[in-house]
Amino acid sequence: MAVFRTGDWALARRILAGGGARLKGAVATALRQEAQVLRKEVVEGITKQAPGGQAFTPLAATTLAARALKGFGGTKALIRRGDLRNSITVVVEGDEAFVGVLRKARGRGGSSLANVAETQEFGAGPFVVPMTPKMRRFLFVLLKKAGIEPSSSGGGKGVVVIRIPPRPFLRPAFEAFKKGVQKRFLGRIARAIGLRV
Repeated sequence: MAVFRTGDWALARRILAGGGARLKGAVATALRQEAQVLRKEVVEGITKQAPGGQAFTPLAATTLAARALKGFGGTKALIRRGDLRNSITVVVEGDEAFVGVLRKARGRGGSSLANVAETQEFGAGPFVVPMTPKMRRFLFVLLKKAGIEPSSSGGGKGVVVIRIPPRPFLRPAFEAFKKGVQKRFLGRIARAIGLRV
């Protein structure tokens, strides 16, 4: 059996000289850079309200009214104070990278931002909440502020049903990021080890 070598073998020897430490360093650097690109994609997606080009469902009138009653006038989904957006992080260990919200991340009020991220990504509910008199008063003020006529469609059961719609911000950003990742990653490695691409 005959073996035919093709390509620039002298270049391959130079790249792999020194036990491949240069190549290993180039791969590690490219991995960190790509992880930061994905983080930027997620953060910009939340900021622009369209991760991966998929626009968020606008906030409900009751959500906007609740924000206004609490002194907040913003209308963007997932950006009440910016805790969730600011918690998107990159962790690189060896040849793996994590981009997302760490389990230990907490909002200003102490809530788990990983739980908030999961709820926003996949939605939650329905939750049936028994209504206290104080909650009933707040609900009527909220509905009035939102321009919604209160009704007794609950059948007098004294409950509120809450459903949080999904607003995926990680998956669409990752899908957009995946396009061209192989070419970008290999290009970063090639430039780091001195190859022209």
